[in-house]
Amino acid sequence: MFRRLYDWMMEMAENRRAVWALSAVAFAESSFFPLPPDIMLIPMVLAKRTKAFVYALWASISSVAGGMAGYAIGYFLYDTVGRPLLDFYGYGEKFSSFAAQYNEWGAWIVLMAGLTPFPYKVITIASGVTGLGFAIFMVASIIARSIRFFAVSALLYRFGTPIRDFIEKYFGLVSLAFFISLIGGYALIKWVF
Repeated sequence: MFRRLYDWMMEMAENRRAVWALSAVAFAESSFFPLPPDIMLIPMVLAKRTKAFVYALWASISSVAGGMAGYAIGYFLYDTVGRPLLDFYGYGEKFSSFAAQYNEWGAWIVLMAGLTPFPYKVITIASGVTGLGFAIFMVASIIARSIRFFAVSALLYRFGTPIRDFIEKYFGLVSLAFFISLIGGYALIKWVF
């Protein structure tokens, strides 16, 4: 199943609408979608290494824009949209204690979440709910998301063919490692909160 998804994404990466698909995934992931944009970014860069930094820019801009939507959900729609989303991801009950301390460490939390597999949408909504300063939220988001996507793109640009060959040869292990890290990120959140 994952191999077919990978092949489809590699094919999609060469499609003229690939940037729009990447942008949509990056935007949605920052506010409500469970899968990270790396799922689109990695095969796109591997398929067209010369556009690595263009893709990173689009992913960064779209992710930050999606983060603003997540912030707005938390700020304006917490009771109707934000709370059910947090409950869906299993963070609703623990959120109250977290919110009390959030603003003290908010910029660092946004930076950490923006750089790691940590579900960024939880942080964007939390930032809106707790009233973290919007300027602080934006600066931390721009820095974190840009570092993340440009670093991934730079590594793939630099080591493209060997990385692609490695991924294709050990696709099962790479998929397993990716999903373990994704699940580990969610487990870490449950442990921290």
